[in-house]
Amino acid sequence: MTSSTFIGQQAAWQEWVSALASERMHHAWLLAGAKGLGKGDFARAAAAELVGAGEGAVVSPSTHPDIHILEHLPANDDEAKKKAEGKPYQSKRNISVDQVRSMIRRLSTKPTMGNLRAIVVDPADDLEKSAVNALLKALEEPPAGTFFLLVAHQPGRLLPTVRSRCRVLRFAPLSAENLDVVLRREFPEAEATLREQAIAAAGGSPGVALAFVEHGLSKVHRLMQQIMSDGDSDFLLRGALADAMGTRPSRDRQLATLELARATLASELPTAASRRQPAVIEAHAALTRLSAQAPTYNFDSGLLILEIGGLLASAAMPREAAHQT
Repeated sequence: MTSSTFIGQQAAWQEWVSALASERMHHAWLLAGAKGLGKGDFARAAAAELVGAGEGAVVSPSTHPDIHILEHLPANDDEAKKKAEGKPYQSKRNISVDQVRSMIRRLSTKPTMGNLRAIVVDPADDLEKSAVNALLKALEEPPAGTFFLLVAHQPGRLLPTVRSRCRVLRFAPLSAENLDVVLRREFPEAEATLREQAIAAAGGSPGVALAFVEHGLSKVHRLMQQIMSDGDSDFLLRGALADAMGTRPSRDRQLATLELARATLASELPTAASRRQPAVIEAHAALTRLSAQAPTYNFDSGLLILEIGGLLASAAMPREAAHQT
């Protein structure tokens, strides 16, 4: 693995590699930054680099016995079957205390293939309260050779006692140039106009930009911007937004639209008039909550899109101000 693998995050990767080469590497790391910056993939690659350091071997984070990943589990047995078959599946809302306790029991034994072990929590924001307390005990007294990588989209949601035990590795939004490199790499056939639209909409998030291109969200984004600009008192724009989404949009398309709406609001905040900023902030917070719930609940797609449109409309420019511009 090289720093060029993580476009725009080379400094973070170099910091991790330098720490691996040091004699006193910190045992807990907090990977902090907005959602969609690739922190989860980074954490898995960093774990693989840790347990395979100096061996020259290719390590699979999902199967290596000395990499333990705590993430959202399937919601039930039926959803677990879907996951096993490679199909979209619903997951549980939180990472449970039972998952953390299972990990802690594993720490009572020595690593299987070497002297080092990596624990990835993705995302640590979604740990149950009791799970956080259990994890804290492990962070306070980690076994020798055990290292933690906590992915956090909103580090402020973590207990100060957890944050204080971690070395923070920050992930910044990508530049337009770096986003273009990512899009060209993943979608070499994408037209320049589509890439430009994706970059403008993404707010520096490669996750949003990639989903924009993959799901063809140009029209959806234009409608979002129009709702933000003009409001939607007669619900016509929300109806057009639902039509643009399609009658049965995939779950991935729905989630991509949610993240795009959050990015659209976030990009609006710096230029919004002071009297309008509270409404933009409130709508963004509501979309953040909705985004956290969406992967774990079976929302009706039509109602979800109307909810997104309603939140965008709630942050729209006041009509009298719009007439003056």
